[in-house]
Amino acid sequence: MFKINPQSFGLDISDKFLRIIKLGKKGDNLILKSFGKTKIPAGIIEKGEVKNTEKLALVIKQALKEIKGEKIKTRYVTLSLPEEKSFLDVLKIPILEEKEIEETIRFEIENYIPLEIEEVYFDFQKVKSEKNQKKYQEILIAAVPKKIVNPYLASLNQARLKPLTLEVECLSNVRSLIKKNARIDPLLIIDLGEEKTSFIIFSRGSIRFTSTIPISSQILTTAISKNLKVNMKKAELLKSKEGLIGKRKIFDAMIPCLTDLTEQIKDHLTYYKSHNVGLKELKKSKRLEKILICGSGAKLKGLVSFLSSNLKIEVEVGNPWINILEDKVKEVPNLSFKKSLGYTTALGLALKEYYD
Repeated sequence: MFKINPQSFGLDISDKFLRIIKLGKKGDNLILKSFGKTKIPAGIIEKGEVKNTEKLALVIKQALKEIKGEKIKTRYVTLSLPEEKSFLDVLKIPILEEKEIEETIRFEIENYIPLEIEEVYFDFQKVKSEKNQKKYQEILIAAVPKKIVNPYLASLNQARLKPLTLEVECLSNVRSLIKKNARIDPLLIIDLGEEKTSFIIFSRGSIRFTSTIPISSQILTTAISKNLKVNMKKAELLKSKEGLIGKRKIFDAMIPCLTDLTEQIKDHLTYYKSHNVGLKELKKSKRLEKILICGSGAKLKGLVSFLSSNLKIEVEVGNPWINILEDKVKEVPNLSFKKSLGYTTALGLALKEYYD
């Protein structure tokens, strides 16, 4: 009888860190209310799988106590799910009535995932079709194994939180970085995080392809540590200070990993263009027109120029506030733009309350 829209906050959980974002309204505009980042001790989460629900619940509770900005009072959470454990694809199905779509998806989904439908949680959304598209409709499906999701739910329950929405992190990244209702040419989003790098190809209003590789910001730090024989803390400071434009020895230490990253990008783009015959824009074009980078590793000095030079594609740092702050706002209150790159997923999660 009553539509309930409780307030929620975004909770982005990775293997090593937990990030929280709470947005709010000020007049007609959105503002940052609360944010925080907490380290997750080793062994609690490994490659996206929760190994200890009780300890994760304690980390969540502690993070909420240490939150910056306003105290978070709501118990409702929009939670990210690990992309590397998820399955996303775009299905083409006949034009159907709303009530027939889910039945069709249930019938078709096992052709796209290597699991039985009883073993996964799944959801879907309609992709906006072209005006002249009358023969079929496109549906974006997302499925995550129950054995991956259930421990996250158990941790939330033990932390006395209630999941309002569960979402694969690439969907949150797109919500953060792509202007709402924008009709843009195919582009690649690269999320260079602490533990992994994710690739997201976005076109015609939807994610078209995702992949995850083990190259990460942490691996760059490790390379500096080993080559210069310094501890990880010192290596991180050197990486932050020098980047790719400072002392040559820092650049030389990171170059093998960065070369590997560029080759992986090329390989994934080649694979996608040769296997996805449905994307006419990408087939007609020899390359994508733009790459957006985000994640904690995106703030590495000189990375934009390095990738652009080696890939021969325009590269720019994504703006995770593009759907939150007005264009005239040049600096994010309380949270610097550079630091906010690591909050891209959390910002997208928090934005869902106001976006969809």
